[in-house]
Amino acid sequence: MNQHKLHSVLESMRLPNGAYVASTSDDYDYVWIRDVCYAVMPYLNSKCTRYEKAYHALLSLLRKYEWKLDIHTEQKPQYLHEYIHARYTRNLEEIPVEWGHAQNDAIGIMLYGIGQGILNGKPILRDKVDLRIVQKLVNYLECLEYWESPDNGMWEENVEVHASSVGACVAGLKAVKTLVDVPEYMIENGENTLNKLLPCESRTKETDLSLLSLIYPLNVVTRQQAIQILDRVTGRLERKRGIIRYEDDQYYNEGSEAEWCFGFPWLGLCYEQIGELDKMNEYWSKTMSITPETGKIPELYIGGTDIPNKNTPLAWSISMAYQLQVRMNEMQENVS
Repeated sequence: MNQHKLHSVLESMRLPNGAYVASTSDDYDYVWIRDVCYAVMPYLNSKCTRYEKAYHALLSLLRKYEWKLDIHTEQKPQYLHEYIHARYTRNLEEIPVEWGHAQNDAIGIMLYGIGQGILNGKPILRDKVDLRIVQKLVNYLECLEYWESPDNGMWEENVEVHASSVGACVAGLKAVKTLVDVPEYMIENGENTLNKLLPCESRTKETDLSLLSLIYPLNVVTRQQAIQILDRVTGRLERKRGIIRYEDDQYYNEGSEAEWCFGFPWLGLCYEQIGELDKMNEYWSKTMSITPETGKIPELYIGGTDIPNKNTPLAWSISMAYQLQVRMNEMQENVS
């Protein structure tokens, strides 16, 4: 696969305001905070401005809804629409339909991305207002008591305490604690919850694709915990065309669980993180086996079939494959 081809597909989903649509399909032609953070990861170490522009878009979005942050840094949301929304229109406006907006991992990954960007010399924070928003996001997580706060999680579904959400918040708080005031107890409480839950995702899920985020990019687990997570994901969730999100997942289930395409490159990136380069190479090969010539990697293959769903291409899938390809190219150059 030509690296330029994956970049071109990802670029086709970038909006003039700097954010990214999750996909170009009717169902996913929206901007999710989480998806933007994952979509723009290939540019963290790049000289281009795509990374900071994506975060400027998200910060501008939150400046628009700062009044909501002001309320919910003082009192916990009671209804889903009161949470910081997870998805928006292409113009970064809230969508007035019922949705599982209690997604603490989205706030965590955004804080993490801001901290990583600044660490890499990116001009993420434009002024004191952006800095104020970052502080209010920390205060929002404190008000929620995120370490024991049931949320919809990465998959926007059942409400319970998710390890992937708690871990994202821990990583995010650590990433911005030199920028704003982050009470140490917030991080400690999150780490305590994480260690109680792991290697499970939640009370109802012994393993889940979302746990990979704790290895890459968040790096908030020990090597032993990472290996436990990887063994469970590959042993119980891996299929021919991707990774199922969790056992008995009903989304696009046609007799069996849907197989998510970004699972293969995500595993490759996780194995690189723990230094298992042979496994990294194995999952690069598996990624290429499901990547069409156009580079337009789908969200998933419908369960029990070889048919991709209509959320094709998915920005998150393209980003994961693109990142893994860059690393594979770098490794090959070092060898030669």
